[in-house]
Amino acid sequence: MPEIVPHIFAEEDREVLTLTIDRQEKKNALTREMYEALAKAITKAGDDETIGAIVLRGAGGVFTAGNDLRDFQARAAAPDDRQPSGGMLLLTAVANCKAPLIGSVGGLAIGIGTTVLLHCDFAFAARSARFLTPFVDLGLSVEGASSLLLPQVVGPRAAREMLLLCDEVDADRALGLGLVDAVVPDVDLESFTQDRARALAAKPRQALRTAKRMLQEARGSSVMETIEREYVAFGERLRSPEAQEIFRKFFDKPAASD
Repeated sequence: MPEIVPHIFAEEDREVLTLTIDRQEKKNALTREMYEALAKAITKAGDDETIGAIVLRGAGGVFTAGNDLRDFQARAAAPDDRQPSGGMLLLTAVANCKAPLIGSVGGLAIGIGTTVLLHCDFAFAARSARFLTPFVDLGLSVEGASSLLLPQVVGPRAAREMLLLCDEVDADRALGLGLVDAVVPDVDLESFTQDRARALAAKPRQALRTAKRMLQEARGSSVMETIEREYVAFGERLRSPEAQEIFRKFFDKPAASD
């Protein structure tokens, strides 16, 4: 499988592009370089009408532990940096993708690992999947238009449990809430996801993309406006003394790794 940047692999087979996050020693935590590579690959594939579907997955039985906290620290230390965050680049690419997109989730799906699924057309989970949005626990704020989309998907009360209490959601509850479309045994996740992706790729291509565009346009500008508004609040929280103290304590733990 070709590696497009360190820890991000892309493989095209039968008009399905599979993007794999493979940084297993860090539970597939994402750096800015990895975000940028994923965003570029998703945008390019969405513009390529020979691609019938895109699959986003993690290697080693883990989807992703979310943003690398060292990257958060570096961003907080550079408050004059006006570049969009890596997470915002990925979320924007996913939200605007022209091709059908599937999230294939095994193991941990933390932070953006959960919120990115709100922008996927389908999400399939292994029995081991665990969904967690610990933004408040990290002294941060919500992101990925989750303040808008998560209540729509799982209901307002469950959304508060996830975003305010930071409660973990297992695979069965995620299915019951509508956060994922199917739960399968871990050993079947890859084959199940590829079967669904190939079924999409076999559909009349222009009709499929037109239908997806209609679904996107029905949302209007609210999703991108929410992503941008949350991004401002997230940046403010990231630079706050409260968040920085939480990060300091995290990295002071003897078991913490760089």
